[in-house]
Amino acid sequence: MSELFTPEVDQLAVNTIRMLAVDAVQKANSGHPGMPMGMADCAHILWSRILKYDPQYPQWPNRDRFVLSAGHGSMLLYAMLHLAGYDVTIKDIKDFRQWGSRTAGHPELGLLPGVETTTGPLGQGFANGVGMALAAKMAGARFNQKDFSPVTHHIFGIVSDGDMMEGVACEAASLAGHYQLGNLVYLYDDNQITIEGNTNLSFSEDVAKRFQSYGWHTISINGHDHSAIQNALEAGIQEVQRPTLILAKTHIAFGSPNKQDTAASHGAPLGEEEVALTKKNLGWPLEPTFHIPEQVLTAFQKRAKFLQDEYNTWQEDFAQWKKKHPKLSEQWNKMHQKAIPNDLEKQFVEVLPNKDAATRVSSGKILQKAALLFPGFCGGSADLSPSTKSLIENETSILANQFDGRNIHFGIREHGMGSILNGLALYGGFIPYGSTFFVFSDYMRPAIRLASLMKQQVIFIFTHDSIFVGEDGPTHQLVEHLAALRAIPGLTVIRPADGVETAAAWAFALRKQDGPTAICLTRQNVPPLPRATEFSVQSVYKGAYVLSKPELKEIQAILIASGSEVSLALEAQKRLQIKGINVTVVSMPCLSLFLDQDENYRDSVIPRNLPVIFIEAGISQGIHALTRSSILHIGMNRFGASAPAKILAEKFGFTPEAVAEKVGDWLRSL
Repeated sequence: MSELFTPEVDQLAVNTIRMLAVDAVQKANSGHPGMPMGMADCAHILWSRILKYDPQYPQWPNRDRFVLSAGHGSMLLYAMLHLAGYDVTIKDIKDFRQWGSRTAGHPELGLLPGVETTTGPLGQGFANGVGMALAAKMAGARFNQKDFSPVTHHIFGIVSDGDMMEGVACEAASLAGHYQLGNLVYLYDDNQITIEGNTNLSFSEDVAKRFQSYGWHTISINGHDHSAIQNALEAGIQEVQRPTLILAKTHIAFGSPNKQDTAASHGAPLGEEEVALTKKNLGWPLEPTFHIPEQVLTAFQKRAKFLQDEYNTWQEDFAQWKKKHPKLSEQWNKMHQKAIPNDLEKQFVEVLPNKDAATRVSSGKILQKAALLFPGFCGGSADLSPSTKSLIENETSILANQFDGRNIHFGIREHGMGSILNGLALYGGFIPYGSTFFVFSDYMRPAIRLASLMKQQVIFIFTHDSIFVGEDGPTHQLVEHLAALRAIPGLTVIRPADGVETAAAWAFALRKQDGPTAICLTRQNVPPLPRATEFSVQSVYKGAYVLSKPELKEIQAILIASGSEVSLALEAQKRLQIKGINVTVVSMPCLSLFLDQDENYRDSVIPRNLPVIFIEAGISQGIHALTRSSILHIGMNRFGASAPAKILAEKFGFTPEAVAEKVGDWLRSL
């Protein structure tokens, strides 16, 4: 691209990027100008020389992915997308951080083409990129052939000091080095400034040595030297056995006479006076604002034309590849279309154990069937697959530089696992799942939240879902986690009561392609629930349904339960009936799905005039949305204890006798 981007045009382009960021932040009176100003050189060289993309076809499967993990510098990405020819207008940039704008304060997936992931919480984008790189390696192992390789791209990113400090990035970096993800190249904005001041306040480690110990290839450069930047990026591409970290020494707010190398430029506008001084210092016109020299636009337009030719060539070669390899072509299509068999629920029910079984065991059987039906289905656990029943049988594991398997061993890295799963989903074609004990979902919450925010199909399998874990004690016995996950908008949290509901939960998760699902499973055995012949799996999809209702009896209350407590509710119902108290039992595998139903259905399951008893071995938060009637919570508003599960049930009142007595006393008191 040297014929397009002469040294003169390069300098104009770099200052264009800087000033677009400065003007946008100043106009919004909000934002982070320092990082885009400091990393403009690196971003320009990457986008003008290295990055493979087509703005007319932003979802081209073989595009390079660019992740701005340092999402606070979002104007850097928006400036690059505009210059590169994506559907990002000057009006979009002028509307930075405003209501209804596509240029949000931090990059958000779905608002603009070319934004590959939602970033902002530091470390998340770093780990997403690792997931994308892993996905690309897995796709390449499946589809690349000697006559043509449809998957040859790289994952690039810009990361910051903050990313380096966050634990999630450390977890992901360790795994990336272990797996030898040579298709991953990150530019580290080593400007040594955070919000509070110089990084020496809290950060003195040798980052290069740390990443070398992870198994990364590291290169140290001057982040404002264009030749050094290009050489480092090309060296990163040529290194196929190790991910590459380019440590670019930069000056935050480069060119600002009074705010360069200061924390003042990190999270606030430069101010009108400093903007004027900066423009003068860089030889930039004061007016008009948002100025883009014609030479810069022309050079990027010519590069886009060159890249479009590359895209067209790839499409022609890909069409020939499909003809020569029809089985691979069929698998490619199945992966990317994620077609759902019409009888999915039936197929899942057919593989269930025909006896009392923990729902984690039922889930494990269903998982095997899902792997047969969905070629993009893949995942693993945080070193817990024997317990979470999450290993795909008869499939190999991903190993260092061996990517033809489907089982991913994340190690004891729940936080990294969640974010890498998001990267796998964002890449396209894959349906990723990850598993751990439910109590450790706390480690994953930021990634789960972002999966929901980005509407990504990620399946989270959480086992050992209550105090009935038993002897491990309160450190492993969750009580607040169901309520905590239910609080995340868009996340479907399903706690099935038996094998049939587990089958429905899995089918729902595989059908739901616009958001994540959490399936919460028991460690202990539960019985298959008795159901009427007219029962339909669609009842589970409504979040709650009437499981047992005494015939020709006046109903005095509604017993609602989820998970393992549903069979407890059925046993309590029998004992209450002996006492002359008739109650309906409702199974509620998913609170949010039930609350999404129309009023008529909700009233048919939970009539407004009847008292409600909610049985769940967790805290009561959120359940009062179920009814306006009197409600009794039989649950856990304290931590558990270390003891066998049977003893815990007795001590905490989760026996049929204890529930029946408590319900009877409460109803009589009303």
